[in-house]
Amino acid sequence: MEFARSADGTRIAWQRGGTGPLLVIVNGALSDHTTTDVLRPLLEPHFTVVGFDRRGRGESGDTRPYALKREVEDVAAVIAANGPGAMVFGHSSGAVLALEAAMHGLPITKLAVNEPPYILPGTRPLPGPEVNGQLALLAKADDRDGMVELFLREEVGLPGAAVRQMEQSPGWPRMLELAPSTRYDALLLDRHEVPRTRLTGIGIRTLVLAGGASFPWIVTTARTVAGLVPRAELRILPGQAHSPAPDVLCPELVSFFGS
Repeated sequence: MEFARSADGTRIAWQRGGTGPLLVIVNGALSDHTTTDVLRPLLEPHFTVVGFDRRGRGESGDTRPYALKREVEDVAAVIAANGPGAMVFGHSSGAVLALEAAMHGLPITKLAVNEPPYILPGTRPLPGPEVNGQLALLAKADDRDGMVELFLREEVGLPGAAVRQMEQSPGWPRMLELAPSTRYDALLLDRHEVPRTRLTGIGIRTLVLAGGASFPWIVTTARTVAGLVPRAELRILPGQAHSPAPDVLCPELVSFFGS
């Protein structure tokens, strides 16, 4: 791992591999830079791929208090350490952060986002306004199971049965390691409102992806985002859920970023 220094002094860990134009990957909730490992074999023959630990995860620092602007500055620091300029792909809450980076004017040449979890009115219940406070209390008690369960139910919108099934999965211990970062994703998403006016100010070519077998509400969101960003195109990936298979996702990214 290598390190960049963000504007507030926080150390941000990143890892690079491959050759070609720079592609920075912004991971979603309950994940770190290792999420990019399954994508690297398909992307690194075409791009210099950089994955990084968002603040509060992995080997990155965790300067408080958290603010969305700080995470945007983290992306800027990673780009500056590897640039000048970069193409950026963001997944889920990382897609929201990638869109924010573009809306803040970072030197991004092309942007791709997969299923940013904004919530359109009437498509699903909004997380309760008390969630952030509840996550903070659970964090103080170091109740990591409680943090992950609450985040998955309220922020992601999973039913209790699905959460209980995930608790039995091999990936659950890793989620518990990253549980404190759920507070930051909840704050990043705030009330999940689509920033309609600001999205219209993104001037770069943008690819908006969604899975054909994903949550209907988030597919509707993807369509809306693609309709608001002036130079955006929408691709629905047939048969794919919220996290598309690498052999389906990567050809789309290679085609878009390589064109």
